[in-house]
Amino acid sequence: MVFANLDRARRSGRTLMSDRQSDSDHTAEPPAASELKRKLLAFARDFPFFRHMGFDVEDMAPGYARVSVELTDHLRNPNGQLHGGVIATLVDMSITQAMLMTDTYERVRETRGIMTNIDLRMKYLRAVGAGRATVESRIVHEGRRVVHAASTVTDDRGKTVALGDATLMIVQGEGTKTRT
Repeated sequence: MVFANLDRARRSGRTLMSDRQSDSDHTAEPPAASELKRKLLAFARDFPFFRHMGFDVEDMAPGYARVSVELTDHLRNPNGQLHGGVIATLVDMSITQAMLMTDTYERVRETRGIMTNIDLRMKYLRAVGAGRATVESRIVHEGRRVVHAASTVTDDRGKTVALGDATLMIVQGEGTKTRT
């Protein structure tokens, strides 16, 4: 399971990220967050599925992630464009990356709970025939049981090629202490 493997990457950086950065300043991080980010980015670089797909986690912060992929032959649909399933997978994994440094995911991990995507919706606006596709995902609402995220996928020219949104379900594990 991906989350179990990511837990290994988080284990030595167990500090809760209580100081959220705004969307405009997601790069200013306290030292503990910076170390956690370094470990998560290193984990993503070595994760077999991400390497197979060519996904590059470029940046992440609590509630934010930017991930890209270069269009290669094995990612093309029969029309020669970036396959829509690749774009949907890019959005899905980017939203997960945006969650990994949040307090919500920290509680899920600590209680051995689960976080799962229960609804992923895509709107495809134009094709990607060459270059890179880059997705930026943001957590829009982070509740105790439900998380909503939104993503924008752009091409090399900065044109929006797809929009995605997702609803994640959070289930705390045994012995959960609810924060109010």
